[in-house]
Amino acid sequence: MQTAGRLIDTPRPHPYSFHGMRLCALVLALSVLAGCQRTSSPGGAREDFVTVAHGRYVNRWERRFNPFDSDPLWPARAGIYEPLIIFNTMTAEYVPWLATEFRWSDGNRRLTFSTRPDVKWSDGRPFTARDVAFTFGLMRAHEGLDNGNVWEFLAGVRALDDAQVEFAFKRPYTPALTYVGHQPIVAEHAWKDVAHPVSHPDATPVGTGPFTVVRRFEPTVYEIGRNDRYWQRGKPHIGGVRLPAFTSNDQVVQSLLKGELDWIGTFIPDIQKVYLAADPEHRGFWFPPVGDTIMLYANTTRRPFQDVRVRKAISMALDRERIARTAMHGYTHPSDGTGLSPAHSRWKDIEAARLGSWVQRDVAAANRLLDEAGLRRQQGRRRGADGRPLRYEINVVRGWTDWESVAKIAAENLSELGIEASPAPMDFAAWMDGLRRGAFDLSIGWSVTGPTPYHFYRGQMGSDTVRPVGEPASANWHRFSHPAADAALREFEASSTRAELQRLATRLQTLFAEHAPALPLFPGPAWGEFNTTRFTGFPSAERPYARLAPAQDPERLLVLLELRPR
Repeated sequence: MQTAGRLIDTPRPHPYSFHGMRLCALVLALSVLAGCQRTSSPGGAREDFVTVAHGRYVNRWERRFNPFDSDPLWPARAGIYEPLIIFNTMTAEYVPWLATEFRWSDGNRRLTFSTRPDVKWSDGRPFTARDVAFTFGLMRAHEGLDNGNVWEFLAGVRALDDAQVEFAFKRPYTPALTYVGHQPIVAEHAWKDVAHPVSHPDATPVGTGPFTVVRRFEPTVYEIGRNDRYWQRGKPHIGGVRLPAFTSNDQVVQSLLKGELDWIGTFIPDIQKVYLAADPEHRGFWFPPVGDTIMLYANTTRRPFQDVRVRKAISMALDRERIARTAMHGYTHPSDGTGLSPAHSRWKDIEAARLGSWVQRDVAAANRLLDEAGLRRQQGRRRGADGRPLRYEINVVRGWTDWESVAKIAAENLSELGIEASPAPMDFAAWMDGLRRGAFDLSIGWSVTGPTPYHFYRGQMGSDTVRPVGEPASANWHRFSHPAADAALREFEASSTRAELQRLATRLQTLFAEHAPALPLFPGPAWGEFNTTRFTGFPSAERPYARLAPAQDPERLLVLLELRPR
């Protein structure tokens, strides 16, 4: 049986299945950080509850732990509910979780998982492969639950018995290992009688994860306690997690500086001076630029953004060096023409990156492209074919001060082309809804990542990720597709050798560079800060066992299970 191991560059029989030890338990070798005397917990929280701010800003929490939501309450998707496997970005390994083994068959048209024995749901009922089959069947019956569009390529899912579940695909589809492997699994007995699962709040969840008990829920703070039936013996080491509500980065930083937070994932300008200097013994951060590539999305269903010359002109106006230096305080660097982050550096093609020269600032060339596109400049202002001035808002999340600064610089840059643009900060929910439904002109947003470039380019150019305007899309918010990209993606799905995958990855990079479907700004830092006054075990540059960023699911499970009270 093929099992999981490390993704490396040497040839392998199959890029998504690995040889090595049986997937029984993963032991992460960690040394506990040297400690000091433990202090009382902040804000009246239980002493062994880790207080977290993960980057979602609201005035009031709504009690929704439904793991099928696009953005459920933290840590519903990787803390209350768990996946079959976890891809660890920092080690490039698939980690066994609710599944212990997997194997491909039938020419990569079938994928079979062996589920972990002796796992119980938090109410004491046994977890089996039938829960996995039920989860995917529920997603098939209720399209609104299928945020990853897995039923675009799935043909069927069935439990062979209590310990094995088989996925059948409409075509050879090796990237499915991540798409289905990362899906949070729900309990059949808890969900089979839910009348409206899409709108179901799941206020009292039943999960397999380490934290399942809602100990406290108030509009401005909630606490999720430890699952005493958790299947990893002796874990979690902490009693639970506490989530205060914040409305901006600034509020989070103020709380952090007061010692009220243990773990956060937030942009902090000049972090050495602002945060570390006061207590370098206990305060730390780690911002590796391996997160999603941050993009400026132009809605290609709206004129004039359907014209590649216009998209490239907008991109060439952007001062990415200034954005990286000032808005992002030097924590990252400008994107190249492939759009890929350093997490995929081993896949990058130099020639494709050069072809994407439109990521370089060149205002004169940008103006020439707009002239060619028929967007003439009159009295200093660009006008569309209808004679109206080009005037747009750049949607951005209110309170994400780094992104707000990016939007401000972008607006200034576009003014040099005669395009009037203004930042439009909005609450996260409104920003997310507008992006997913295509209700925007320009918007800053993240992109999709995965173990290979396939996941990024499917989200940028794949027709199966395009949804009609008004219908929520899980990716491809700009709604761009191209037949050549579809063809390359299909070949990638069926390929097994590293050489063939590299050829196809290069083809996708070239297509992205030619068509500029969306405008990459910079690789997103995986934001993570910690305070070891009360808890230890956080990953860091010196101990990079996983991303420190608490917003990253399902990888945050790797961190949650290593945190320990002092």
